Amino acid sequence: MLTKQYKSYHNYEKAPVTSVAGEITTGFAAIAKKILAACEKEKTIVVLEAYPGVDRADLFALADALSPVCLIDADFCAFSKEKLADTWKEELTDDRVFGKMTTAKLSDYYESDAIEAARAQLDAVDTGVCVVAGTGASLIHPGDVTAYCDLSRWEIQLRWRAGGTNWRCDNPDDPQLTKYKRGFFIEWRLGDRLKQPLLKTIDFLIDTNKKGMPKMMNGDDFRAALKQIAHQPFRTVPYFDPGPWGGQWMKQICGLDQNEKNFAWSFDGVPEENSLLLKNGEDVMEIPAMNLVLNQPQALLGTRVYGRFGAEFPIRFDFLDTMDGGNLSLQVHPLTEYIQRTFGMHYTQDESYYLLDAEDDACVYLGIKTGTKPEEMIEALKAAQETGEPFDAERYVNRIPAKKHDHFLIPAGTVHCSGRNAMVLEISATPYIFTFKLYDWGRLGLDGRPRPIHIEHGEQVIQFDRTTDWVHENLVNAVRVLHEDEHLKAEHTGLHALEFLETTRFWFDAPFDLERNDSVSMLNLIEGEAAVVSSPTGAFEPFTVHYAETFIVPAGAGAYRIAPLHEGEHCAVIRAEVRG
Repeated sequence: MLTKQYKSYHNYEKAPVTSVAGEITTGFAAIAKKILAACEKEKTIVVLEAYPGVDRADLFALADALSPVCLIDADFCAFSKEKLADTWKEELTDDRVFGKMTTAKLSDYYESDAIEAARAQLDAVDTGVCVVAGTGASLIHPGDVTAYCDLSRWEIQLRWRAGGTNWRCDNPDDPQLTKYKRGFFIEWRLGDRLKQPLLKTIDFLIDTNKKGMPKMMNGDDFRAALKQIAHQPFRTVPYFDPGPWGGQWMKQICGLDQNEKNFAWSFDGVPEENSLLLKNGEDVMEIPAMNLVLNQPQALLGTRVYGRFGAEFPIRFDFLDTMDGGNLSLQVHPLTEYIQRTFGMHYTQDESYYLLDAEDDACVYLGIKTGTKPEEMIEALKAAQETGEPFDAERYVNRIPAKKHDHFLIPAGTVHCSGRNAMVLEISATPYIFTFKLYDWGRLGLDGRPRPIHIEHGEQVIQFDRTTDWVHENLVNAVRVLHEDEHLKAEHTGLHALEFLETTRFWFDAPFDLERNDSVSMLNLIEGEAAVVSSPTGAFEPFTVHYAETFIVPAGAGAYRIAPLHEGEHCAVIRAEVRG
């Protein structure tokens, strides 16, 4: 239950939409009618390609609505469930959380004989509509008409929780961590590699996020929508989840379900997992925001950032709410060399904590106390894990008081966690899963099991030379004023030189202009009721953002102007970009 009322404008938008020109078609019958209208040949092969996780009942309901004279299920051409499980043993490992990022392609897991047999079936048909449906359908035939059936990663996770299975797997009762690991390290990588070139040519994009209610947009309109978004400010659709340490702040500020016990974290600005809502009139369809990254990477990211990261969004904003909750787990992130060698990622999770709000007793645990002996600390952590005896965190780790608008920098290898009664805007690099928990304060996860602890990884990356004085000098409020006048104060707040992100805070009560550094910008309105983002040249329509909302300004949008919605209101934004 809530114990305090936090300042709230009650205007946080949980379902932000982007208006686009493309017509949206809803329902199996209407979608089938549109697809059939595109079947101009006497014999037409329709390919219904599907992202791993698309509901097979919906997929084949759509296929049946096309009244095919021949229907081929692409899944029957893939490796068997047993063969896939055996093939992926090395990537999936025995660890509860971590695997290795696959470098394979989806086509590596299909039987050539089965594909040839399917093609022979298609060749045997002289007239009518033939349908090839399922994940990998486009590997069997390129299609005379191709529709891509898509859904968001968050919806996939919710379906797993409800007993859904991974692709080509019979695992309804597996723990969520097991399903997520297979999705993160294998299925989503394969799906995105197949999807990226298809997005350039598909005739239709179908949203399957709501079971029984598919929505569709013409391929050309879909691509035009992505191009439009890559040249204007936008928001992704946030999602929120409870946790063993969760707090109460987001319930009020973000207008969440007051009957839930807590909300621990939110992804608000993670294109790899968040969605975009496309709106035309009263019709709205949902697509993975990752489609924008895959299809418009250079316009979105900027030439320099695209050249460094490829079609991957390197910045992440998320919320960590411990207000009236508990401490986060004591943790550390891997160094770049370690994450490359061990997990196949090419960059690591450098990050920072920006305090959106804090109680008087809030704190951040950060870095190693001067005089700590590494072997003694590691032994104490292992003893706590093995015996259940408490780990005396304050004996080994700096406990630093935290207040609203403090900014704590956390380069990889730095031991850290937020204490209770803090509301953190976490600004970080994107590889969000690679957290080595060292101590979890003796509590259980929401599934009733102890959460995974990874001291064996952590002890190999902890930087024990980041001691008390160094932390205070380098990682706590390393603020440098860049510009100050009557209406604007610009401050460099981080990140540390070891990290590739640059953060700048702008306090303002009048409009001000921002130039580009050939980098996508991710921002959050950290003070004030609302602000308006506009183009000095009229390149895009004005965009309104509310308190605590994260928004993205693509490199393709050009220079932009930010102003308080209400004249003279004192506002602030924090911006992250890739350092030049």
